[in-house]
Amino acid sequence: MLVALGLFLSLWIIVPAPTLFLLIFGVGVPELSPWIVGLDLIALSFILVKFQPNYLYIAFFLASLMALALSLIPLMQFEAANAGFQLQMETRLGKDYLQQLPTALIAQMRPQPFVLADVFRGITLKDVRIQRDIQFASPDGQRLKLNVYQPLASGKHPALIVIYGGAWRQGEPSNHETFSRYIAAQGYCVIAVDYRHAPEYRFPTQLEDVQTALNYIRDRAERWEIDLQRVALIGRSAGAQLATIIAYQNQSTINFKAIINYYGPVNLVDGYQHLPLPDPINTRQVLEDFLGGTPKTKLKLYQQASPINYVQPKLPVSLLIYNGKDHIVQPTYGKMLYEKLLANDNKVILLTIPWADHAFDTVFSGVSNQLALYYTERFLAWSLHSN
Repeated sequence: MLVALGLFLSLWIIVPAPTLFLLIFGVGVPELSPWIVGLDLIALSFILVKFQPNYLYIAFFLASLMALALSLIPLMQFEAANAGFQLQMETRLGKDYLQQLPTALIAQMRPQPFVLADVFRGITLKDVRIQRDIQFASPDGQRLKLNVYQPLASGKHPALIVIYGGAWRQGEPSNHETFSRYIAAQGYCVIAVDYRHAPEYRFPTQLEDVQTALNYIRDRAERWEIDLQRVALIGRSAGAQLATIIAYQNQSTINFKAIINYYGPVNLVDGYQHLPLPDPINTRQVLEDFLGGTPKTKLKLYQQASPINYVQPKLPVSLLIYNGKDHIVQPTYGKMLYEKLLANDNKVILLTIPWADHAFDTVFSGVSNQLALYYTERFLAWSLHSN
């Protein structure tokens, strides 16, 4: 049973999830792979202790070895991925980019890209001030809320605006709250905002709701101790699509200095026409619910909802984080946006995690999120503190 369980779980490190239900394994197993390694080692130990020279034990032994080899993939790929990330950061921001940051701020960051013990015990969170469920608008009777996370120390702080994902269909500002609390403890005011959902409300409603939230935040910047000259945006998946458009179209009442895009859709026309295989969320249905039709019937709207069409020179510095195993937003879209930003002389960093699946950061202390968090907090600090 141990061998079968270990092999079943380990296979999800390389097998793409064919359905939304099974996506939990595709996302979670690589992030918790050190736990799976331990399980596979226990199973292998039992087989070796009781080993008998017959076909059944040999089959168990080989299956256990295969499971162990698969479960080790994220850890074996980690060093090369980290080296590539470090090179990207130094190439785009300068080899001395960390030297431009306050020493006290660096001391609050994670000391290493990966701490094995944190996978088992979790990443420690410090106390912060939290205000939840602040209503900022009620269009059509829909109560839109935001959450505010502030450091304990009073005074003007740089801000990070968070836009959640969920295929534009679901989600709330409390999603990924662990991340919001973690960043707030480093001296940022973090505000997670809400928007109305498809299919009842279609694009550009979501964009308008986020803009309403930004106006509300601007008007209360003094109350929440926000330095409006140092504000960044972060979005995940569908939220990254909204965040990127807002940052790039340059029509917001807040002047953003940076945008952090976690696995966001980039070209919705291409995404509709070139489906991932497998397609666990039924991509075409998601896009039709969001935009009210197909590219044939709503081409202009699809183009309007595609962040890549907003790329121009002199945009805020961008951090793009995509996943090599993603079958919801394929990593080629991250590269597509990266190359167009570079072609327009923008400062951009692309980090692709080879073993990770969509929404990897749901597991906050997982292997991928530790790596992403290490560089995200440094990028954010450089963007809002170095100049």
